[in-house]
Amino acid sequence: QVQLVESGGGLVQAGGSLRLSCAASGRTFSSYAMGWFRQAPGQEREFVVVTRTSGNTYYADSVKGRFTISRDNAKNTVYLQMNSLKPEDTAVYYCAAKRGLLGAAATPVNYDYWGQGTQVTVSS
Repeated sequence: QVQLVESGGGLVQAGGSLRLSCAASGRTFSSYAMGWFRQAPGQEREFVVVTRTSGNTYYADSVKGRFTISRDNAKNTVYLQMNSLKPEDTAVYYCAAKRGLLGAAATPVNYDYWGQGTQVTVSS
């Protein structure tokens, strides 16, 4: 069982930056693909980015060039650096984990574990 705890959300003005963290329990963090999703009110959960165990990353077009995912396996933590934030980035951000082979990264059901989410609000 893996527990994921996100932090770092908050209120920021458009054009600003935030860094989200997701701390994972367990001793095999490096064997997990880690993803970030977000969900705005009344909308479906939306894929943001994934980092696979191979080190490959894949970003949604909406955040490419603005968001950067990184992971520190020694700290069991994955980060999401968000720059040039826009009001449309406002959502609850969730991290997700999949042990072993991850199928379609953008499909939420392919992940085994989820955090509780952290609110990001971008004001115009």
